[in-house]
Amino acid sequence: MMRIKALPDVPRWAVLAAHAVPLVTLPSGLWRLALVAGLPVTQDADWGAGMSAGESVYVVSLSVVSELLAFLTLGLVRSWGEVFPRWMPFLGGRRVNPAAATGAALAGVAGLCAIAAWGAYASYADLGPGIPATPAQDALLVVCYAPLLAWPVLLAAVAVAYHRRHRGGRGPAGGGTRQYGAGRPSASSWV
Repeated sequence: MMRIKALPDVPRWAVLAAHAVPLVTLPSGLWRLALVAGLPVTQDADWGAGMSAGESVYVVSLSVVSELLAFLTLGLVRSWGEVFPRWMPFLGGRRVNPAAATGAALAGVAGLCAIAAWGAYASYADLGPGIPATPAQDALLVVCYAPLLAWPVLLAAVAVAYHRRHRGGRGPAGGGTRQYGAGRPSASSWV
């Protein structure tokens, strides 16, 4: 059985959910990269290849940024979600404020839900230019973008599990809070 890295007190379902997030964002990013590369993901092959340099950079950046944001979910189940890595300027070695981490994750959930709602509305209202595609290309688009609907659900579940592990000074068994990164700055220096 494959061993997945996580803190010892994290529920297995939360670890699996956190590791699934980067995987559900991958197909849409690959579709966008194929579009920029001029692969036949649309009926008009020049539609993607004919993008300006700025549009191409935007589409590629969107793929890279969304994948990086998805990888941040792993921080909720790994040690770098407890103590900032040493290489980070100004924050390295300090404890992560659990309320800030949970708040950021839940704000991400709200943002992802808003984007999904807007996308559904825009599609229903037939807003925008549309992408010229054959039925097979439309099916490919749906297959690549549908997994994104799981992102806010998975992120919310992992954020709630993170919050439960850190709430009220109680650890997973009701005992004291786990001390990750012993020898690091005290709780009074939380960021």
